[in-house]
Amino acid sequence: MSEQVTIKLKRLSNEFADIQLPSYATEGSAGMDIRAAVKDQLIIEPGKAALVPTNISVEIPMGYEIQVRPRSGLAANHSIGILNSPGTIDSDYRGEVKIILMNFGDQPFIIHRGDRIAQLVVSKVYSAKIVESENLNSSQRGEGGFGHTGKK
Repeated sequence: MSEQVTIKLKRLSNEFADIQLPSYATEGSAGMDIRAAVKDQLIIEPGKAALVPTNISVEIPMGYEIQVRPRSGLAANHSIGILNSPGTIDSDYRGEVKIILMNFGDQPFIIHRGDRIAQLVVSKVYSAKIVESENLNSSQRGEGGFGHTGKK
């Protein structure tokens, strides 16, 4: 069993009390499914993005974050992804969790009330101490990047 972290969650409106809270679909799931809190439906046109409400805010312990990741089924079957993937919910954010969904496809995509729209993954955060330096240690790779090793 993996380590558990307690995340406090608040529903922002009773209007959406019927929508299931974020939850793991299976025992081995890394991400919790989060659902759309829309009145009836929301249509995302091809090539457009939408900020989808969830009706929840969270309190994440210091030293953790929640990563917002796309759902593979939405990506594979409908070309729907998360524009800033992965999104980050910081431990000090208390506003509504909203998901930036992007329609990369060529057909309008309809989101219905309570649809699973993304996954939330709780992750440990490490802080970095930045030290300015005139010199960096060399490495075998050096400055090579952006596909410099080729395709095969």
